[in-house]
Amino acid sequence: MSSLEICFSPDLIHLHDLRGKIVVVVDIFRATSTMVTALANGVTSIKPVEDLETCRSLADEGYIVSGERNGQKAEGFELGNSPLSYLGGTFEGKRIAMTTTNGTVAIERSKSGADEIILGAFLNLQATATYLLQKNKSVLIFCAGWKGKFNLEDSLYAGALASLLQFPQDCDGTLAMETLYDAVNKDLVGFLKKASHAKRLQNYNIEEDIDFCLTHNKYDLIAILAGDEIIGKKKPHQNQIW
Repeated sequence: MSSLEICFSPDLIHLHDLRGKIVVVVDIFRATSTMVTALANGVTSIKPVEDLETCRSLADEGYIVSGERNGQKAEGFELGNSPLSYLGGTFEGKRIAMTTTNGTVAIERSKSGADEIILGAFLNLQATATYLLQKNKSVLIFCAGWKGKFNLEDSLYAGALASLLQFPQDCDGTLAMETLYDAVNKDLVGFLKKASHAKRLQNYNIEEDIDFCLTHNKYDLIAILAGDEIIGKKKPHQNQIW
């Protein structure tokens, strides 16, 4: 029988058994939101990289390099970590190499034993839920957090996804986040603007990014790790299986 659990930080992933599960990595502000947006707007693939130097060197292999640390674009990179950079097909047909403070760390730490790794964002929440319901496997929602700490935005996404899936769970964290999401979802933007990472990003005058990342169901695709790159799969027509 399918089950559901949440890991609230990369520093806690060793407490979870990934074997036989689909891992949903989520970094709402902003890595997974950016990756989903990029793929929905024509990017061919995204190579997640944990460290800056390795990512920067991939420019020599034809990748567009995207680097972010502490909410700001890293020196020597063409792109930072804004989903708005990819709108309108600006990088259609390109391959992106990306490193971020939290999201790419969580992706790397998901690779040990998981059946599948996909990316979670409010932007493709319903498509992700539909995919997981069709797969009917146990799910671990892996929150990137902030430098090993709990954060609200990723954890509330986990609650939103849990609410849609309604898989059996015996995880107090899942119950707590599903209950909190149900309580605040009518003003999610207002609630999450109080969150610590949202305040960090507001200091860089990127409120548009925050609002965009909290948009629900803008894209009908899933973002899935295939080999060492993330690709997009469009939602099929009604009644078809992914």
